[in-house]
Order: sequence, then structure tokens, then C-alpha cells
Amino acid sequence: MKKWGLYGINGLLNVLKPPGMTSFDVVAYLRGILKEKKIGHAGTLDPCAAGVLPVCLGKATKVIEYIMDMEKVYRAELSLGISTDTQDSTGNIIAKKEVNVSAEDIFRVVKEFTGEIYQIPPMYSAVRVGGRRLYEIAREGKSVERNPRKIFIRSIEIINICKNKVLMDVTCSKGTYIRTLCSDIGDRLGCGGHMSFLIRKRTGIFDIESAYTLEEILSASNSGKIQEITLNTDKLFENLDNIHLSNKETGRFLNGGFIPVNRLNQGNFLLKENLLFRVYNEENIFLGLGRIIKEKGLYYIKPDKLFC
Repeated sequence: MKKWGLYGINGLLNVLKPPGMTSFDVVAYLRGILKEKKIGHAGTLDPCAAGVLPVCLGKATKVIEYIMDMEKVYRAELSLGISTDTQDSTGNIIAKKEVNVSAEDIFRVVKEFTGEIYQIPPMYSAVRVGGRRLYEIAREGKSVERNPRKIFIRSIEIINICKNKVLMDVTCSKGTYIRTLCSDIGDRLGCGGHMSFLIRKRTGIFDIESAYTLEEILSASNSGKIQEITLNTDKLFENLDNIHLSNKETGRFLNGGFIPVNRLNQGNFLLKENLLFRVYNEENIFLGLGRIIKEKGLYYIKPDKLFC
């Protein structure tokens, strides 16, 4: 798949966001150095946090929703005994309590927060209530009722416990607020707590080991090698099977038409209703995702999402 063309860059960047910048700041910076207007990030990181920030360029912005749905892994530090209004170290202290809990207590309570749980979004968040962002209301010194949201925490691995600080790795679904998790664990332990450190280690296929700093991206851009660090959009869907269409079938597919499966020269193709797969043309250019449907006893391929 071509990454460069009439519309600039098309692809994915695995960015290592530094602390002190908002996710929007990172996008604005990249828009300036890459001269690409169509650009967006897939999953906000708080300004104080660092780590993996997937950024989509050009036509690849169409896959943002898919990246947002991917599982995430964070390393977080929970500081017990101090609660803040933002649930992290940037906020104002609202309570201090003596910490009188054992390591066994911490392991027991942390385990209670795995699986399917409900979280109340923090006031200092971008969630909208009544048409307004919660952080806008919070900055006015107000608080409003928020509905709990269902999330899924696959695992919490405690790395280290040192005095009142708990270092842990959290694997979770989209929509999880790690600072809220830290605050809730502290409250369950009876001493309160806040998130004092956060780094995102992974979002789906994007991991911190292969992330690029802003300085590295600038250097690649200046040397004309930005395409060497940009991933193809279809990289996101490597777990799916793929098919190739003829030029005639490609035109029909791109116009929303259905392709009879028996017209495809694909060899042994699994006929399973609702099966999702990658679709390419004769030149091996990624067109998008297709889905198998069944109508009147016959199987067809219909476009599910186009990325070309």
C-alpha cells in the first residue's frame, strides 16, 4: 500500500508522547512538521502522562475508531494516603489519611477491581454531561452527577510495593480511567490515594518499545525518511484473512456493490456469515474491510469499511 501520493502521507505513527504535552499538542506539532492537515490521535493521554500515542495520518484517520477499541496496557503508580480533586498528582489535596494497610490487604483489594466493573468518570475529564465537558464544570468549582460506565480490566499486576506507593501494570478496555482506578482502590483500602505516575505501554499493536519520540519523527521528516517509520493501515488487521479482487470487482466493491463469493478465485475460502477480512486489489493495494453475508442461500462479500 502506498503511503505517499497526491494527498500527502497515509499511514500510522507510533508516537512516544512526552509528559507535559496534551495529546492535541502532539497532533498540532506533527501537523506542522509533516505538513499534513488530516491527522488525529487514537486515545487521549493526560498531559502529565507519557507513553504510546497512536497517530493516524491522511486517509488512515478512518481507522481511529478501531484503534480506540483496542486493549491498552498502563504502568501506574498509586500513592496511598493522599486524595486529590483530579485523582492524580496535578490536583489539589482534598484529604490526607494515615496508611495502615498490609501488602496482603493491597493484593486482596486490587484483585477486586479485575474483570467487568463500573467506573464513575472523574470531574476532570472530557466526558460531556448536558452538552458541557466535565472539566469545564470542575474548573468552576462545581460537581455534577455522573452515570457509572462499564469497563473491563483484564489484569492488574503489582510490580512493587514500597512504603505508601504501589507500582502496577494494568491491562484494560477502552474508557478506563487509571487515575479513577487508583483513587477507587485507595478508597476501598480506607486511606484514599491518587495516581502519581502513568505511562501507557501498549495500545493494541502499538507498543512502547517501537514508539518514536517527537525528535526522532522530526529527524525522519527532515531527512525524507518519514515513510520508513510510518505503518501501513492494514497492519491493524493482520489477524484477519485477506482476499484480492480483480479490477472489475474492485470497482464494484468501492461503489458499495456486493461480490458473489463463487466469482472469486481464492482457492479454499471459508464461507462463514459475518466473517470480516482484508480486501486488496490486483496491485495489492489495501482497499478496506469486507464482510461475508448470506442472501437467499448464496454468499456475497459486501464492503464493511473502505480505507483507500
